[in-house]
Amino acid sequence: MQMNNKAVLAVMFLIAVAAGVSAFTNNGDSRLDSVNRNASERAIFAGGCFWCMEAPFEKLDGVVQVVSGYTGGYEVDPTYGQVSAGETNHLEAIEIIYDPDVIQYDVLLDTYWRQIDPTDGGGSFVDRGDQYRSAIFYLSPEQKIQALESRAELDRSGRYQKPIVTEILEAKTFYPAEEYHQDYSKNNPLRYSYYRHGSGRDQYLDKVWGGNRKSVAATGESISSKEELRKKLTPLQYRVTQEDGTERAFDNEYWDNKDEGIYVDIVSGEPLFSSVDKYDSGTGWPSFIRPIDDGVVVEREDRKFFSTRTEIRSKKADSHLGHVFPDGPAPTGLRYCMNSAAMRFVPSDRLVDEGYGQYLNIFPALPPG
Repeated sequence: MQMNNKAVLAVMFLIAVAAGVSAFTNNGDSRLDSVNRNASERAIFAGGCFWCMEAPFEKLDGVVQVVSGYTGGYEVDPTYGQVSAGETNHLEAIEIIYDPDVIQYDVLLDTYWRQIDPTDGGGSFVDRGDQYRSAIFYLSPEQKIQALESRAELDRSGRYQKPIVTEILEAKTFYPAEEYHQDYSKNNPLRYSYYRHGSGRDQYLDKVWGGNRKSVAATGESISSKEELRKKLTPLQYRVTQEDGTERAFDNEYWDNKDEGIYVDIVSGEPLFSSVDKYDSGTGWPSFIRPIDDGVVVEREDRKFFSTRTEIRSKKADSHLGHVFPDGPAPTGLRYCMNSAAMRFVPSDRLVDEGYGQYLNIFPALPPG
């Protein structure tokens, strides 16, 4: 962390040293070798100072271990001095070992975005240089898809006035940093506190996220607070998705839409249905024979209006979408009767740009221009 370029941080550093806080504490738990990685999965994120990136993830249920280190460059077994001087093309990063049965990768992504300034391409907060820029390193095609979707969703949210520049890169070898960098916030709380406050990270995150700085996993709350959703959604969209409302038949945006593309949740952006499975049910609402993937929607029993129906809700955002009925065409025999107000349509020629490129293969090849 380049504290020497900030006088105030240098003073804080000296105060911490005078207080006798050792930077070379070793907790002796053999943390870099103790995890059975075959039973876990990995995620790699870069967001500037790895001291500041470790702590938030270590608090999440399902995270087994967080390791500070270096990745993305060409030097084998780099040192902190080499990386911090910008001599290796490596970035300061963290490797997260997690139990996928307890915590999912998309929750880690949600936590990640709330720790960084994704619009800063020249470093992170007080630490300047490419070695401190933000990046997500994917270790599988599935992680790449989720990272692209997550970044596109954040971009669409309008939270930032400047473009999001956080890169999504294929993972390279991850090299653990020196032992004195591991668990820094726990082993050196005073020095860590001085550095973190002086870096300006928390002040920025408070300004951008306010009371929603903690991830869904850390708070147990829904994706957005009701107050945020009222600002984000139209009154009809809010009534449908949050209050289980129904829009008027034949007087909604997508009931007669015949364009090629997919339909995503208006709140979270999660993919729901495809135009390939859409048909004219004659009801005046967009109707589909099935969801775009297994498990993307949740069924619940609905006993309102003196009858029992099967309600359909989105899995991630828990938005009310509509109902499913057993009167649809072959091959499923089902009619997923949805509210246009609960969805957003993404045309097939926008799928890659908006992070939904994995669904291109369900559409016929576009004719040459």
